[in-house]
Amino acid sequence: MASSDGDDGETHGLQVDLFHPETEREPGDGNIERWGFDIHPVVFPAALLIIAIFVAATLILGPEAASIYSSVRGFFEGNFGWFYLLSVNVFIVVLLFFAISKYGKIRIGGVEAETEFSTFSWMAMLFSAGMGIGLMFYSVSEPLYYVSNVPGFYSAEAGTGEAGIAALTQTFFHWGFHPWAIYGLVGLGLAFFSFNRGLPLTFRSIFWPLLGERIYGWPGHVIDLVSVFATLFGLATSLGLGVAQINTGLSYILGSSMLGVANVPTGTVPQIILIATITLIATLSVAAGLDGGIKRLSTLNVYLMSALLVFLLIIGPTLFIFGAWVQGLGAYFGDLLTLSFFTGALGDGSSTVHAWTVFYWAWWIAWSPFVGMFVARISKGRTVREFVIGVLVLPSLFSTVWLAAFGGSGLFNTLMGNGSVLATYNEVGQTVAMFAMLDQFPLGAVSGLLATLLVVTFFVTSSDSGSLVVDHLTSGGKHDVPRVQRIFWAVTEGGVAALLLYGGGSASLNALQTAAIATGFPFAIVLLVMCYTVYLGLRNEYQVLASEEFKERIDEITDEDFNINTTGTEVVTDIRERTTGGDD
Repeated sequence: MASSDGDDGETHGLQVDLFHPETEREPGDGNIERWGFDIHPVVFPAALLIIAIFVAATLILGPEAASIYSSVRGFFEGNFGWFYLLSVNVFIVVLLFFAISKYGKIRIGGVEAETEFSTFSWMAMLFSAGMGIGLMFYSVSEPLYYVSNVPGFYSAEAGTGEAGIAALTQTFFHWGFHPWAIYGLVGLGLAFFSFNRGLPLTFRSIFWPLLGERIYGWPGHVIDLVSVFATLFGLATSLGLGVAQINTGLSYILGSSMLGVANVPTGTVPQIILIATITLIATLSVAAGLDGGIKRLSTLNVYLMSALLVFLLIIGPTLFIFGAWVQGLGAYFGDLLTLSFFTGALGDGSSTVHAWTVFYWAWWIAWSPFVGMFVARISKGRTVREFVIGVLVLPSLFSTVWLAAFGGSGLFNTLMGNGSVLATYNEVGQTVAMFAMLDQFPLGAVSGLLATLLVVTFFVTSSDSGSLVVDHLTSGGKHDVPRVQRIFWAVTEGGVAALLLYGGGSASLNALQTAAIATGFPFAIVLLVMCYTVYLGLRNEYQVLASEEFKERIDEITDEDFNINTTGTEVVTDIRERTTGGDD
């Protein structure tokens, strides 16, 4: 297990002796090291084979594959929507329990683990990997859809102010606490079993309390293979679909609608060129490593996002935005419990639940190996309570501010302006909704170009962080993987997206998106089991930290071992307060 300087010496030995499972296995101990790669002998080749077969089958079947995947998606949404809703509510309750209970002071990585990144860098990477690109894509288009097609949960007339608040509330619900609870649960579980138990940084490790040594066998291989599948195809699909927003956005900005300086073509070839460009940038970032590449790009994302947000708050309908945010936040908190359990089975509203809520919940769950593992990788040294606040609360609240600014500005134009944003959305589609909204205010072309740049940088950080995650999965859970291997997966992601776009167009990519969503059902079951295994792990750690055995072991450590001027008793008090709050 990789450790920081603070983990050296006796405290690191204590973590190993008292908390690590009794096994001779180590992450990546059976790997093949050749040609600059450090790969798991089963997961890596099997993952490549499955990817190749799936791409080939999707391209050969063409429209038939899309039909099959759509049927699968419809089956799960129609029959198991209630299960998705109930599961994610369980995740929120469990995560909050871990934070506010006595387990909240347990530190990820052990009693003296140090954080790798500053709080700002940590938050920046969390947001860039988790929700950034989705907020860019849906923040304007989703409220615009709801104001014309009011969700069945609300009794409002389309096109009215009541429909506007319903639209904002429903959007807050989809991008608030629920998705981050999924990511937080997966991230906490992976971080705990990897850093506190010394197990591989892969999805198989969360099953140690149930499977034991068998996580290193075929049960673990299957778990990691499914995680690779969901991660790689989810990223490739999003990359392929997302370049459509960049392509049409540039065409809208540089074409006759805004600047009128260039005729930017749209279609398959321009989008493949964009994929190649984004993949090249992502590859350079991946080659630079986590600290030099992903952290810097994530920080840039936060600055660009903040600049665009502040610009709109100043130049846009400022009072309307803040008023809509406060009212939307109140409606969100007021309706949160009922919305969380609303299935539409009794009355109207099932269409919105199936088409939007269940779709989102399944998508977040399917993406949880990707985002959760990346969150785990960057969260060493945080307490469980800090982790939950940082992953669940702060990003959710920021999302509501962003949605109120961008979605609220779109609603302002629809309800109190000339309605051109909604008209453009209905005519062209959701890919240009944000650019049409920015066009209504001064310097619309400049802000539109900034938004396009932000979409690109978010895609780059999603791509390189996804590559890092696949690296962990295919290297047996090692924390540090060779640069060549990271580059390989970054190029593979872009190559899969470009190949599918070239061979089958958007139909193939939509089919893969549906396939990724379908993986949400088995992963929901996995995450429910994970709630129990993480609880077992935290309970065991707390019992040891609060035990007399732990106190006696700390008493044996001398002042010289710690390199500080304090007594053994003070050391015990300090360490136990850092982890359990001093409770027995």
